[in-house]
Amino acid sequence: MPTRWRHKHGSYYFRVPPGLEHRWDGKKEFRLGATLPEAYRMWAARIEQTNEIWSMKQLFDRYQGEVVPTKASKTQESNLISLRRLRPVFGDMAIADIESRHAYKYMDKVTRKHGPHSANRDYEVLSHALTKAVKWGIIGRHPTKGLVEKNHVTPRQRYLSDDELLTALDVAGPVLKAYITLKYITGLRRGDLLTLQMNNITEDGLALRISKTGVGLLIEWTDELRAALSAAIDARPKKPTNLIFCTRNGECYVTPNGRADSFDSLWGRFMKKLKKTHPEVESFQEKDIRKKTANDLDIVLASKLLAHTSEAVTRRHYIVTSEKTSPHSMARIQRHDPAVAPLRPEEILMLRTDKE
Repeated sequence: MPTRWRHKHGSYYFRVPPGLEHRWDGKKEFRLGATLPEAYRMWAARIEQTNEIWSMKQLFDRYQGEVVPTKASKTQESNLISLRRLRPVFGDMAIADIESRHAYKYMDKVTRKHGPHSANRDYEVLSHALTKAVKWGIIGRHPTKGLVEKNHVTPRQRYLSDDELLTALDVAGPVLKAYITLKYITGLRRGDLLTLQMNNITEDGLALRISKTGVGLLIEWTDELRAALSAAIDARPKKPTNLIFCTRNGECYVTPNGRADSFDSLWGRFMKKLKKTHPEVESFQEKDIRKKTANDLDIVLASKLLAHTSEAVTRRHYIVTSEKTSPHSMARIQRHDPAVAPLRPEEILMLRTDKE
């Protein structure tokens, strides 16, 4: 029998999900009929009449049709992968039956099979779908919000040193050299950098809208920014295009589905060349340059340049170097004694050697 059906006292009943009684004549258990065909006919009539969404499969279908298309291309791709994993597990369950224990059990299995990142992404989709269910009036409250803790994932700790970046620039061809320079200066994500156009260049600076958040950003002119943009424009193939970076055919590296396979191949060949010519340099990812930008700047400026909603986001996801600070001084509270001269650096070193 379908989920939430049961047979008792010679008839078939539907256990109405909590909060939806008003759609089933105010009853917690709705009698469908004495025989199975009669029950199915009543069930079909009621579902058609109320246009009821009560199962997770129905919720996932609506979420995929109405919500996923509004997101960025890369996020859509990730959401669809998550929905493919979520449907077989939760599809037949009633929305009102979902509990935090179900989410935890699912995340444990996905973590073991696909890793903690995948489990977190799947739960984010499940949770957002349930949030929409509340908004759409399907359920009265979110069943897992505030009750489920996602996997703790340590951010990638790779920090690209100055020498490594300069070595990479020596090896890179004109296009990638301009790309790396412009990325380090601006801190822009790959998708935003590869879709830059000539009309993004304004009198006040480089103006664009961040694809991930829709936030407008104006990066003001500096001599370095002008030079980097000029180098990127000069490195383009001799094809008529409005793009700052483009393929040999003058087309955008980023396809409509948000992928940039041709650029990824270009980057892969570059890393192989770097490893061959400079084996001492550890391979790095394209996004490590953006992370270097964040670590090399003051946290306030880094957060603004990376277009984050708060400094906490920058610190949590990008900062991998140690916090720089200076020691306090006793001079503020000590009495001034002109007879006591401050120690010179070499005297401090001698004092430490004597102690050892």
